[in-house]
Amino acid sequence: MKVTFENPDKVNGLMTLTVEEADYQANVDQKLKDYRKKAQMPGFRPGMVPMGMIKRQYGTAVKVDEINRVLGEAIYKYVNENKIQMLGEPMPSEKQLPVDVEGAAPYTFVFDIAVAPEFKIELTNKDKVDFYDIQVDDELVNRQVDMFAQRSGHYDKVENYQENDMLKGDLRELDDNGSTKEGGIELSEAIVMPTYIKDEDQKKLFDGCKLGDIITFNPRKAYASDAELASFLKIDKADLGFHTGDFSFQITEISRYVKADAVYGEGNVKDEKEFREKIAAGLSAQFVNDSDFRFIQDLRKYCEEKVGELSFPEELLKRVMKNNNKDKGEEYVDKNFDMSIKELKWHLIKEQLVEAAGIKIDDADVLNAAKEAARAQFAQYGMGNVPDEYLENYAKDMMKKKEYVDNLVDRSIDRKLTAAMKDVVTLNRKKVSLDEFNKLFEAAEA
Repeated sequence: MKVTFENPDKVNGLMTLTVEEADYQANVDQKLKDYRKKAQMPGFRPGMVPMGMIKRQYGTAVKVDEINRVLGEAIYKYVNENKIQMLGEPMPSEKQLPVDVEGAAPYTFVFDIAVAPEFKIELTNKDKVDFYDIQVDDELVNRQVDMFAQRSGHYDKVENYQENDMLKGDLRELDDNGSTKEGGIELSEAIVMPTYIKDEDQKKLFDGCKLGDIITFNPRKAYASDAELASFLKIDKADLGFHTGDFSFQITEISRYVKADAVYGEGNVKDEKEFREKIAAGLSAQFVNDSDFRFIQDLRKYCEEKVGELSFPEELLKRVMKNNNKDKGEEYVDKNFDMSIKELKWHLIKEQLVEAAGIKIDDADVLNAAKEAARAQFAQYGMGNVPDEYLENYAKDMMKKKEYVDNLVDRSIDRKLTAAMKDVVTLNRKKVSLDEFNKLFEAAEA
């Protein structure tokens, strides 16, 4: 196969591929032989249908499939070998002439290739980026002391349910007659916290329950969020519509969180002053994550300004975007294109920074990111003391779903990139209060 590539303006590539009969014919012949072995037609024994009939019925379709396959392989091989940074997917070119695949080879195909603009971003200690150190004041420490007893508590196993208890049990989907549904969902060690059920009628079903009780409730009514319900039932959101009925939940364990009686244990600190110092140190460490989040945003802005304007193949990228969002139309593309270009620019910059820093991501990094995301999600519901066992199980469920994994990989990269860049650039440290720090984001949104 002959492949040529033109890229006169550096961003709008034109790839021409000439497919010869030798590129596809051997595989076409083999596939037709396989079809013949399986073909069943009236008047012929299995595997004895004349090849001429097989070719007439399947020949063109098999040939088209094989040509498409070799085209795809050739495009990506050429792109990789020639280190072309292709954006999106190849698009059939408007310069493409009609191709009659029923005629004799060769066949010529032309594709438009969106190419990333050429630029180089390098950071050194000569580059200065703001870094905000959030100061811990007495008010913050007092607030933390009040919460410390709760955070330092533990879970006890109890017999009877009270508000805020965590229930573990066996969950079974029921049919219309109230019996276990054949082929329905069955989960052991499902976790329910009735306090956070939004529907009052469903929440009341758990009032006064005790170990061993069987509660019949409707998860669809109990959980308003599709994401919550899918996580609870351990199914894809697309399948929620098939499971809208009642479920039975037999309680096998009730866990109650008990706040610590003492704010700090004997021997850990000498006096209240030292204890408050430890609290302040803990808050400072916690605020580093917030400062890091702001730092990566400021680093992005700095890098985008340092790189300057980049030239993108906008018309071609609009075609790619429209092709990837066929159900949303041109209005969607027009509305979101500028933002997609902005995100693409940062993505290309970040790729160079990640490569320069030698950053690699493994499964452990993704799991840690999932646990942090799970912890943050539980915290939104006021659940700040979820046991590590539940966090890890929840995180592993998240990692089974591709829509979560891509985001978790990005979080992992950002965490490692932040740490690496803080050692590369010079930090222009600024001391701010928590309120002043929060106002930085309000100003950005205004």
